[in-house]
Amino acid sequence: MSFPHSTLSPAPSRTWASRCTHAIKIPCQRIAITISLWLLPIAGSIHPALGAERIKIVAGAFERSIPINALQAYAKTGKVNASLAPYVKRLKPQQLAQLRQTLVRRIDLSPVAISQFFYSPIGETLLARIGELIQTQSGLSGYYALRAALILSAADRQGLTLLNILQKFPSNAIRIDIPLVLQTKDNLNKLQDLTHQAVTLISQQFAATTREETVNFSQVLNLEQRGKFSWNKQTLMFDDPRNSRQFLADIYLPQVKTKVPIIVISYGLGEDRSTFAYLAEQLASYGFAVAIPENPSSNAQQLQDLLNGLASKVSPASAFVNRALDVQFLLDELQRRSQSDPSLPIDTQQASIIGQSFGGYTALALAGAPFNFQQLRKSCTTLNDTLNLSLLLQCQALKLPQIPYNFRDPRIKAAIVINPVDSSIFGRDSLSKIQIPIMFVSGSADFVAPALLEQIIPFSWLKAKEKYLVVLKGGTHFSITSEDNEQQYPLSIPAQFIGPDPALARRYMKALSVAFCQTYVAGARKYLPYLSASSIQALSQPPLPLSIVQSLDTARLVQVLKKAKDILPPSSKN
Repeated sequence: MSFPHSTLSPAPSRTWASRCTHAIKIPCQRIAITISLWLLPIAGSIHPALGAERIKIVAGAFERSIPINALQAYAKTGKVNASLAPYVKRLKPQQLAQLRQTLVRRIDLSPVAISQFFYSPIGETLLARIGELIQTQSGLSGYYALRAALILSAADRQGLTLLNILQKFPSNAIRIDIPLVLQTKDNLNKLQDLTHQAVTLISQQFAATTREETVNFSQVLNLEQRGKFSWNKQTLMFDDPRNSRQFLADIYLPQVKTKVPIIVISYGLGEDRSTFAYLAEQLASYGFAVAIPENPSSNAQQLQDLLNGLASKVSPASAFVNRALDVQFLLDELQRRSQSDPSLPIDTQQASIIGQSFGGYTALALAGAPFNFQQLRKSCTTLNDTLNLSLLLQCQALKLPQIPYNFRDPRIKAAIVINPVDSSIFGRDSLSKIQIPIMFVSGSADFVAPALLEQIIPFSWLKAKEKYLVVLKGGTHFSITSEDNEQQYPLSIPAQFIGPDPALARRYMKALSVAFCQTYVAGARKYLPYLSASSIQALSQPPLPLSIVQSLDTARLVQVLKKAKDILPPSSKN
């Protein structure tokens, strides 16, 4: 992804062409998070200090160092020698084993892929941020040294491991600024604690509502199961001459004789049309037409091009415009074709949209939230200090011509947004303009689009009459998109970033989407009780307990937010 250069991006990015294949289905967040898993143990803990030839732990006048051979010996034999012992003596056996595993865990990425990613704007920014904490021996930013070490390690026969990265670090020693590390860690802990407090408030409000309801949902329809309609799938090409764009779309059509409402599904950055096939099939079985358009320049193919050296960005700024325009053109074209093609029984005047992550942005734009460049400029001045990875994507939109952008489409009658990125590109003023029924779905353990900053606080800005906030306690940014067989991904993502039981999360989405779309798109009000607190309580189960609320106790939320004004971005304070 691209964004305005700041002091965090000391090196200009290279330029390449663009586009790619479906061979790697890894959103950019997966790469960033996985690499960070190695680098953050250095930046986030004073105990397992690591080194190149040496690691120097510096805190004012205090300075200690560990030779790399001590780490190398421990990784190889599991034995702690005298030079390493003082630093690990307080670690439990399980933590020691974790340290050893972290040192030698290998990721199979080529040096080309690593180079391409870390020469892209988001890669440069991530390295620059970490380079402030992990410095060269002379105390300069570790930005260039880290990038070189990552590329050299990937090219080495030992492969991309943390130990090899440290050995390839082109400096006699790695200098770790402990005060900065501890400040960063403290801010991350504050955000996690604030999120926990906010989720607790929502859970308490949800529980109180459940106690007040008298509906018994022990003997009702199971909306996780398939509906009564059979369906077929068509893949159609759409050619928009006005925007010089072509894209494919998968159309799922129930076997009916009358026209049916259509639901558009917009997937996230670096994904593809198959990501939400399970949800499209579910909704088609309940009598909805479903369209999943391809998103050229912000899909899996674009990411593959980046890794192959054929693109310089995870996604260009124009994707913020093209994603919304493509949905509008899709509806226009389906309306035209349905008038003469009986195999397309689609009512495009009764449409809704479901979007996840970048697709959540798309859904909110079409639901009626205009761009807010004033808010975005204000938020992006804090890019150097942000704890919100999604802001890197949102700030990319500042590269667009700063003219009014309003993509509201009156055909969109309702929207579901899952892990959306919205706090700064829209902000309070824009989100408050949405008037259609809307559901926010959030995962409390989302480290890409943090729940508090990107869903909970933005939900409090909504003024729509029918609105819902659903929270998956323990859910992550990948909970509803991850497939059952994670082994298909060449880049393995640790379980804590996938979250517990993604299959359960997908079952939740099936039931919630059917209930919401039947109620607010098809007008079948008999499904409204399935959105009640009692129904969600009946649906909820470990290890991903659900909560649903239709409003927030803003007074209590404000009290929570007052505790950490110093770490909240401008968009969360107004």
